[in-house]
Amino acid sequence: MSDEEGASTAPRAVPGVQVVIDCADPHAQAEFWAAALGYEVEDVEPLARRMLEAGYATDADVLERGGVLVWRDAAAARDPGGMRPRLYLQRVPEPKSVKNRVHLDLHVGPERVDAEVSRLEALGAARAGEGRQGPQRWVVMTDPEGNELCVS
Repeated sequence: MSDEEGASTAPRAVPGVQVVIDCADPHAQAEFWAAALGYEVEDVEPLARRMLEAGYATDADVLERGGVLVWRDAAAARDPGGMRPRLYLQRVPEPKSVKNRVHLDLHVGPERVDAEVSRLEALGAARAGEGRQGPQRWVVMTDPEGNELCVS
């Protein structure tokens, strides 16, 4: 279907979104973020085995972690309810060197900020600072590899 000028009025498919995080250890990072967000680390073993059998992947592309076959250089964590973006953690050779240009904000409500900060610290995050704008308060933290996140 088209309008008078020839432009389509059919519904446009919108892109899906995933958040990609560069890191040194994608599996440890996927486990941290899955625990932090109530996500699940994706089970890629069936896909990895099919890719190996078909010749699309080699033994150099995979490793065994906790008795499970995983991709050597990537892992993912997803919301079990499918409502929040998937996180894709990819190994990169260089260490983090500057402040993130994008970071995750974890909104828990003002009454739960301190408890959430403590919970994330127990998972391996570190407190990096605190901010306030009017009544809004947030705590800046870093994940186990130094990537920033905020809790508010």
